[in-house]
Amino acid sequence: MSTTTARRLDVTGMVRVARERVVARIREAEVVAAALSAGRNVLLEGPPGTGKTTLLRSLADGAGVPLVLVEGNAELTPTRLVGHHDASRVLTEDYRAENFVPGPLTRAMTDGAILYVEEFNRVPEETMNVLLGVLSEREMHVPRFGRVSARPTFRLVAAMNPFDAVGTARVTPALYDRSCRVAMGYQDEEAELSVVATATGGPEALVAQAVRTVRITRDHPELRIGSSVRGAIDTVLIALELATVRGQTATSDDPIDESTGVDAALAALTGKVTLADGTARPVEDVVADIWHRAGEELGKA
Repeated sequence: MSTTTARRLDVTGMVRVARERVVARIREAEVVAAALSAGRNVLLEGPPGTGKTTLLRSLADGAGVPLVLVEGNAELTPTRLVGHHDASRVLTEDYRAENFVPGPLTRAMTDGAILYVEEFNRVPEETMNVLLGVLSEREMHVPRFGRVSARPTFRLVAAMNPFDAVGTARVTPALYDRSCRVAMGYQDEEAELSVVATATGGPEALVAQAVRTVRITRDHPELRIGSSVRGAIDTVLIALELATVRGQTATSDDPIDESTGVDAALAALTGKVTLADGTARPVEDVVADIWHRAGEELGKA
């Protein structure tokens, strides 16, 4: 085991900043902050659009440490994660420490940053093994460069989407054993209304119908994957622009035209949802029906 041990982070500062920036995520903020402060690494599991990145940025700022963001995919090889020697310089200088180009893992370790890997279960197994070694020893050996030791504030946070298994790899028990798992589900309707209203400034009725629509998509029998709150944000923003183009008003007293709302929802949502196996109808029909259903439900409320 490396003698470079983890150091406590400012858990109070992390939670304070998260309270200021993240809507209805206090419990998750407290738990993740406590785990990071205790020197643990975190597996953050939840669907897209649940505020994972916003939460991590807030916690990093509150702790006063950098956040290094990495998009997990099949192209994230060990070399891309760790770094490489500049090929043109190697030709003239041979392999030297000065021509090594550090990757995100090396930068995070040497800067004492939080390394945030999105879509972690899409990362190739050999890349996961590199991370596993770092979590065990808090250091790694880079060929022709030397030993890289993690500063005391270095942490790994890996995010996973449990709903989309296409192109994903199984996370090994060894990684779970060296991390703490925190689940982040969708926020409640009131919180999502607040998020969309703040992000768009849209009228109350339009925001409510957009939020209700995306929430229906998550449990709809014809959809395998529903939309995150980003779908509601996009729907409202597109609807407002469409209303302007069509010479319509969009206020709480004068609701947006129904056809404009449907067109906005189709543009915003049909690419964000996935039809369930065996669904015969096109996704456009499903989304249009959900939009109308949301409006009817809110009209009866």
